[in-house]
Amino acid sequence: MATETAEGTELPGAEFVVVANRLPVDLEKLPDGTTRWKRSPGGLVTALEPMLRSREGAWVGWPGLADAEVEPLVEDGLQLHPVMLTADEVENYYEGFSNGTLWPLYHDVVAPPAFHRHWWRAYVKVNQRFAEAVAEVAAQGATIWIQDYQLQLLPAALRELRPDLRIGFFLHIPFPPTELFLQLPWRREIVEGLLGADLVGFHTAGGARNFRSLALRLGDAQAGSGRSEVVVGDRKVKIGAFPISIDAAALDELAHDEDVQKRAAEIRADLGEPRRVLLGVDRLDYTKGIDVRLKAFHELLAEGTLESDDTVMIQLATPSRERVEHYQQMRDDIELTVGRINGEYARVGHPAVHYLHQALPRRELAAFFLAADVMLVTPLRDGMNLVAKEYVACRYDLGGALVLSEFAGAAVEMTQAYLVNPHDTDGIKATIAEAINAPAEENRKRMKALRRQVMTHDVDRWARSFLDTLGLPAPTDD
Repeated sequence: MATETAEGTELPGAEFVVVANRLPVDLEKLPDGTTRWKRSPGGLVTALEPMLRSREGAWVGWPGLADAEVEPLVEDGLQLHPVMLTADEVENYYEGFSNGTLWPLYHDVVAPPAFHRHWWRAYVKVNQRFAEAVAEVAAQGATIWIQDYQLQLLPAALRELRPDLRIGFFLHIPFPPTELFLQLPWRREIVEGLLGADLVGFHTAGGARNFRSLALRLGDAQAGSGRSEVVVGDRKVKIGAFPISIDAAALDELAHDEDVQKRAAEIRADLGEPRRVLLGVDRLDYTKGIDVRLKAFHELLAEGTLESDDTVMIQLATPSRERVEHYQQMRDDIELTVGRINGEYARVGHPAVHYLHQALPRRELAAFFLAADVMLVTPLRDGMNLVAKEYVACRYDLGGALVLSEFAGAAVEMTQAYLVNPHDTDGIKATIAEAINAPAEENRKRMKALRRQVMTHDVDRWARSFLDTLGLPAPTDD
C-alpha cells in the first residue's frame, strides 16, 4: 500500500508504524491565520527514530490542531500521517473520555472519573478512524506499535481490518487494580480492544497482572502456558512489564556542559546561595502531589526543622489542560498555598518558595537539576515518572538526593531513593529531613546505585526489549 503527500510524492507502505494520539510535530496556528509545523521530540521519538528510519517507518497521530485536514508529509526524513480530529472530538474523545474518564480511573481515582456516554461514543469513533488510517499506511505483514490510553480500542479495530499485521500496545500510565477498573461501564470493550494486540506492555509487573486477571474475567481469553500470556481464539497474546526510561547518556552529556554548570551556579547565586535547595518539577496535575509536598514544607518551616534563611524550595509546574475547570482550580489552590508560605516566611528579595508556572528548555532544566540538593518526586500515583530518572542522569557528580513516591512506577527500579508514602504528610516531612541531614557519603552511595540503574536501563533498551518481544523483524537491505 502507498500514500500520497500534498506534493504528490508517493510514500511506500511502511514496514514499521508507530501510532500515538499525537504526532512528533505539532501544527501551530499563527496570528495571521497561517499554520506551521513545530517539532517537539520527546524521549519516545528519540528512541524510535533510528528504527523508523531503518525500516521505512511511519508515525500516525493527530497534529494537535482541531479541524485541520493535513496531507501526509515527510519531516526530517520521517513519514508522518496526520489523523484529523474535530473540535467536538477533541472535547469529547480527548479532554472527555481520555482525560476525564480514563486518566483519573487509572490513577487510583485520585479524582472522581466521569462516565458520559457521548464521551464514550467519541472515543469509539476516533479509535476506528485511527484504525482505518493505519490500515492504509501499513505494508503487508507490517509491525504496528500503538501507544497509550487514548487508543485502547485500536488493536482489535485494526486487527479486524488487517489480520496480517503484528500489533503491539504499550500503556504509558498505570493500569488500575481490578476493583477500580470494574467501575468502567465499557470495561469489556476496553479489555477486548487491548486483546487485539499480540503484545500488551505495562510499566510494572503489577499492571500486567491486573490486566491478565481482567482478560480472563471479562474477555474471551483463556489461560496460556505461563503468566505472561493468554490465548484468544487461535492467537497467543503476550503480556509483560517493560519499564520505560530516558535518553540517559544525552542528559549526562548535557550536565557535563560548562554552560549548563555555569547556569546551575547562577541559579544558586540568584537564590542567595542557600545551604539547601529543594526542587519539584511536575506537570500541573492532581496526581502529582504538589499540594501535599508544599504542605509538608510549610510545616517543616513552622516547626523550625527547616529555616527559610538557609533552605529554599523551587516548584516548577508545567502548564497542563488549562481549559479544564478542575485544573484551573488546582492551579489557584497551589498558588494560594505558595503565597501563604511566602507571606509567613519570606524576606524581602528572598522567597521561601520560588514557583514557576512555565515549561523550561531542556538545558535550563538540567541546570536546575544540578543546582538542587534534594529532588522531590511525590506523585500520588504515576505510571513511571521520568523526572526522577532525569535528575539522576544529570547528577554525574553523585551529589543530591532523590525523595521518591512509593506509588510511582520508578520506585520499583529506584530502590536506593528515599521512598515515601505521598499521602502521608508526616512521612514526607520525616523523609525530607532524613535526605537533607544524611551524611554526604550516604547520599553519594545512594546516587551511585541510582545512576548505575538509570544509565544502564535507558530508553533505547526499553524500546528494543519491547520490540524484540513483539518480534519486530530486522530491517531488510535494499
